Amino acid sequence: MDWSDQKIRSEETWAEIRRQWEAGETGASLARRYQVGLANLWRRRASENWYRPERVDPKPEPVEGWDRWARAKLEEFELRLAEQRAVAMVLAAAMRGEASPAGVPLWHVGFVLEWRAEHLGPEVAARDRAWLTEAHPWAERFWNDEGRLGRAGFLDAVTLMANREAWREEMGLPPGAAEDVP
Repeated sequence: MDWSDQKIRSEETWAEIRRQWEAGETGASLARRYQVGLANLWRRRASENWYRPERVDPKPEPVEGWDRWARAKLEEFELRLAEQRAVAMVLAAAMRGEASPAGVPLWHVGFVLEWRAEHLGPEVAARDRAWLTEAHPWAERFWNDEGRLGRAGFLDAVTLMANREAWREEMGLPPGAAEDVP
């Protein structure tokens, strides 16, 4: 047997192959450059637990540039924060009994009614029921046959299904798209 064709490489060579592979070079290019079998390179990689950290591509710069993009995002954030705080103030006033739940955004009515029923007593709960069922007849489903108010999750589901088209429009769903949602 002619051993002159054997491709036995030194440990220093393998250490360099490993460093370059872990730095991101492909196995195929290293196998060609150092004249080692690709299968042998993969075996060494597996047996010696070579590790290549995941490289994350940098986020591409927006067309308008980072400064304008960041200012626009800051404006969006501040607007969203102001809107959330305004809703929080309305919810807080209604939950403390300082305001009627009539001003509460529709999607939060179930949560507020449940809280008011638990914390403000049966008289407030009865007034809330009279107001809501007059304003929204579908809301009668909020209460069971014994007159007990459902839990907030159930109330949210009733509200969503009774106002399905309004929700779909608010979410930007075109007619005919994703008809099974919600």
